[in-house]
Amino acid sequence: MKTRILLAVGLFAFGPIGVAAAADPIYPGAESVEYKDASGWTFTVAAYGWLAGLKGNVGAGGRTAHVDASIGDVLSNFDIGVMGLAEARYQRFGVFTDFNYVRLSASSDTPFGALASSAELTVHSLMWTAAAEYRVVETPEASVDAFAGFRLYSLKNELDFNGPGALAGVSLSDQQTWADPIVGLKARYSITPQLYLTGWGMVGGAVSADVTWDVMAAAGYQFSDKFSAVLGYRASGVDYEKDGFVYDTVQQGPLIGAVWRF
Repeated sequence: MKTRILLAVGLFAFGPIGVAAAADPIYPGAESVEYKDASGWTFTVAAYGWLAGLKGNVGAGGRTAHVDASIGDVLSNFDIGVMGLAEARYQRFGVFTDFNYVRLSASSDTPFGALASSAELTVHSLMWTAAAEYRVVETPEASVDAFAGFRLYSLKNELDFNGPGALAGVSLSDQQTWADPIVGLKARYSITPQLYLTGWGMVGGAVSADVTWDVMAAAGYQFSDKFSAVLGYRASGVDYEKDGFVYDTVQQGPLIGAVWRF
């Protein structure tokens, strides 16, 4: 069975008002536009795109479909998405949020065709992360932040079966929203004034999902005082099941970010 999936990649940025640019990065992996006012607070926004394949099982109404979409499948079946993040920091303390919405669409032939000839799957996925952070390491070349917060998912699965077959014309839909605590680290290391490495890792779960996790590693380059870019790789997974609703998936693929500093 061949499954083809359509995965969204988007750009979204939030812009606080300030008076002067500062150099402290936001979330590792997505370089930023940051503002600093006279009170000592810094505010950061960033835009990034994540082109990810998807593999795992999703289901509704007690019926599950397997999804195995490569990046090539993603490119040939593209949909929309919205992604963005923001951070506010005061000295070593800070808070950040990451918003990620995608809509995935897939079609596949069903085994043997007894119940239906094919199935159409649509997954609406909202992933929102918010956390408080504390800078445990700060040197001219490196920084490490420890953070704790929550990750919220709101997912809607839709399955439409096509004939001929016993399930021809049947549509199933289910929606679940849940949240889990997360903990993690994010870091940045400057190799030269222009070139740097960055990354994050977080894990959570055990309240709603069995587990949720997210890791990223990237390299960034500062082209000028006002513009830099970052390129890396990100993987994220979640294992959740309740009352016939299944979302046990891993998304992974390259990540690219653009930075404007004013």
